[in-house]
Amino acid sequence: MIRAVLRDLTTGPIAVQMRRFVVVGAITAGIQMGLLWLFVDVAGLNYLIGATIAIEITIILSYVFNNAWTFQASQNTGVSEYLGGLLKTNLVRGTAIPIQLGVLYVLVEWASLMYLIANAIAIFLSGLYRFVLDSQWTWG
Repeated sequence: MIRAVLRDLTTGPIAVQMRRFVVVGAITAGIQMGLLWLFVDVAGLNYLIGATIAIEITIILSYVFNNAWTFQASQNTGVSEYLGGLLKTNLVRGTAIPIQLGVLYVLVEWASLMYLIANAIAIFLSGLYRFVLDSQWTWG
């Protein structure tokens, strides 16, 4: 399954979806970074707690944008289908939260990176994982 997805990233039907997924991801990553900064530097929350809240907010935004644009051919419509897709993406992306938070923690605590830089790296590393699961299950 993963090999087929990787092969189709450049030339197959998944290529357009992947590019759109990256655009949505970049937009929501920017939002997540802004929210994280607000939660940590303005509200004074611990960076891991702030990241968790920012991640959940952007999970919802990502679903809205991806459902409307990235996966429009298999778009979830109707209240029940839409909410079911939101639940699925929360489960998919929820499994990525420990990955992202783990990378964030290691880069901040062990590598002494600034938390915003560490978060950007963590977002990138968990992105492919999220795409494969979302494309195959949430909109598959």
